[in-house]
Amino acid sequence: LLVDSADLPETGDPDEFHDHQLVGLRALDTAGDELGEVTEVVHTPAGELLGLRLAAGGEALVPFVTEMVPDVDLAAGTCTIDPPEGLLDLGTP
Repeated sequence: LLVDSADLPETGDPDEFHDHQLVGLRALDTAGDELGEVTEVVHTPAGELLGLRLAAGGEALVPFVTEMVPDVDLAAGTCTIDPPEGLLDLGTP
């Protein structure tokens, strides 16, 4: 089953997004420094994860919950990531 993403209606909820809206966003830390780019949204039984290609090299998965992703700004093409210490280090080479 395929649906053109341009045909999808807006969710109507400011905290709900379609996957295609998130992929490609620049991921910033809370200070505004670039961490990397969202490359995918992974759906698991426990919830969604943002797959990041890290600017420092490597990849990481970040739970897509308000505590770790406090802001998504589609107009600016960014999302703010506030992970616990060490989470992003798991994906670096």
